[in-house]
Amino acid sequence: MRQDGMWTYFYGIDPIFQHPEHDLQSFRMFTSQLVCQDATKQVDIVRAFGVSANSVKRNAKKFREEGTKGFYQPRKRRQGNVLTDEVLAQAQALLSRGASRREVADELGVFGDTLRKAIQQGRLRQPAAGEASPPRPSTSDKSDRSLADASAEMGNACTRPEERVLASVGMLSGAPTRFENCRDVSFGGVLCALPALAANGLFEHLDESFPKLDGYYTTLQVVTLLAYMALCRIKTVEQLQYEPPGELGKLMGLDRVPEVRCLRKKLARLSQDDAPQQWAGRLSQQWLQTDSELSDSEAVGTLYVDGHVRVYHGKQTKLPKRYVSRERLCLRGTTDYWVNNSLGLPFFSVERPVDHGMLEAITNDIVPRLIKEVPNQPSQKELDASPDRCRFAIVFDREGYSPAFFKQMWQTHRIGCITYHKFPKEAWDESKFVPTQVTLPGGEIVSMKLAHRGSWIGSKKDGLWVRQSRKLTSSGHQVALISSVYSQNAPQDAAGLFSRWAQENFFRYMMQHYAIDLLSEYETEQLPGTNRPVVNPIWRDLDKRVRSVRGKLQQRQVEFAALTMHPETNEQKTSKKKKKDAPTWEQRQSQLVEAIEQLEHELATLQEQRAETPHHLAWDALPLDDKFERLAPSRKRLTDTVKLVSYRSETALANIVREELAREDDARSLVRDLFRSEANLLVDDIAKELKVEVHSLSNARSNRAIAHLLTQLNAAELSYPGTNLKLIYTLLSQEHGST
Repeated sequence: MRQDGMWTYFYGIDPIFQHPEHDLQSFRMFTSQLVCQDATKQVDIVRAFGVSANSVKRNAKKFREEGTKGFYQPRKRRQGNVLTDEVLAQAQALLSRGASRREVADELGVFGDTLRKAIQQGRLRQPAAGEASPPRPSTSDKSDRSLADASAEMGNACTRPEERVLASVGMLSGAPTRFENCRDVSFGGVLCALPALAANGLFEHLDESFPKLDGYYTTLQVVTLLAYMALCRIKTVEQLQYEPPGELGKLMGLDRVPEVRCLRKKLARLSQDDAPQQWAGRLSQQWLQTDSELSDSEAVGTLYVDGHVRVYHGKQTKLPKRYVSRERLCLRGTTDYWVNNSLGLPFFSVERPVDHGMLEAITNDIVPRLIKEVPNQPSQKELDASPDRCRFAIVFDREGYSPAFFKQMWQTHRIGCITYHKFPKEAWDESKFVPTQVTLPGGEIVSMKLAHRGSWIGSKKDGLWVRQSRKLTSSGHQVALISSVYSQNAPQDAAGLFSRWAQENFFRYMMQHYAIDLLSEYETEQLPGTNRPVVNPIWRDLDKRVRSVRGKLQQRQVEFAALTMHPETNEQKTSKKKKKDAPTWEQRQSQLVEAIEQLEHELATLQEQRAETPHHLAWDALPLDDKFERLAPSRKRLTDTVKLVSYRSETALANIVREELAREDDARSLVRDLFRSEANLLVDDIAKELKVEVHSLSNARSNRAIAHLLTQLNAAELSYPGTNLKLIYTLLSQEHGST
């Protein structure tokens, strides 16, 4: 309430805070406190007071880091930069182009008096009034850049020797990002992904997560390069050597990108001290918060969990074997359990070198983390007041079917579970199925024939009541699902479970386009201290022998039954007499009886030995020869996190492009073509703009969709990371009127 020059805030009917109308510090402090304490949402502050969302996020971040005092500290005075040779060169270039002293001072962050003295001393020259400005720097084409890169004295495309020498002796902490006017730059279209990359947090939390890099390349530049590689489908660091380093460098405002050996060293430095895991954790919390803000506040938060096996064919270590459903084989590898949203966008993954199944991973690794990080969970008081309400819901496939697990999740954490019914028993009467309109998470509306009823699953001791729903297919098959999310209805359960294929599509797309299964390094390391038991190798060998003997026994029993049911005929006896060495029917039957008795005795002995052998052993009790090392996870975590940001960014761009396409399935392929297309880069230092002219695509339909995308990207008003150059996107065909 605003009255008498004061703003008063109420909680219900009680006033809780008051400040003068023009006291912006108190306004920012209090509203950010409300957001950080989950008393309100950021979108509510934006709508109520008309402030920007970025301002609310910035103030909330300040409150978390500095508290209340951070809003009342006096501003620091701007410090002028020393006029080094590099700063003088930049200042002279701006003055020669007609910029005023004030514009140059603001651009370079120096005092006006400092600039004036430099002009008086002759260190800088300001053109006289009416003096013609020198022509703008020429724009290079591919041939010009290729010749310049090949003739560089320090190596291919090393066209900034002074900066490289300074960086090598420790006098330059990272090369400055400085763009040049270029035409037809390879992969120039990938710059269109920058607004989406920034929105998904690629450039956030870098300083607080990673150590500072020494030398020519900075952390920001290395992470940006990894994102460009992922989007341009340069799937490994080694493949970078087959791409033109100078062309990729121009996209980053550098002379060239690092060579493979240098990039490996940078990644090794960034992967120390569990830094990638910390960065990935901060990003996952940010994504969960954003997903919660965009979803319906009244709906139950739904998360999808599924396992993915990264098969390992190397010889550095003998990882345990596990079943790979896509190969239908048991292969060595590592299991990662992924958590995604209903649209398939990833939040985080949990690596399990020693794996005992999905339920154990959910119980020990996933649920504790989700309880801490999932936003907008109901309080314990709200849960007590509404017996059917849950914190959030987890969706998984049949591997996670366990009535005892469902009961444990509900009673211990109030978490609902949705999965397929593993034992649906008899079919339901088809007259019970009713055509129902189901709204999927992506907004699509489909018609399904559904029926539902309450069902008891599990034993009397560990079972529970759930809602069982069934979908009747056109072939008459009934797909059964169960849900312990009691606050939802059957159509919502069906929409949640049948959207699980978005996660399967995510796995397939990441393997095909982002090489999520490839190794990032060949290093292995000891498993950290773990209390998870592992399979006893002696028990495994005995079990293997039991299954082998049982198979042989069953084969002999089948042969004996066939002999018993089909005795020899006279013709067979006559033919065997001609063959002196052929056993008679009676001899063959006697041999089978003897073999069966021996195999039965051997099987009983092995089964007894297996029963007396512990199935699992503690890791420390495992024989040294049977212990294995895990694949080093840090560098893989770093590259995978960048790939996740790239995938989320590509998805966001595809959703925009899809609005202008008749065939929605063409959106991703069109965005991939955009990333691989060439572009012109034009720099305007006076207007502080970096103009990206994307070349025309293959047809007018694609150009219309890309033009729509570029309009949305320009609305973001993003500056290239690490510079003050505002990105301006245009389609080259637009400027020539072809569209």
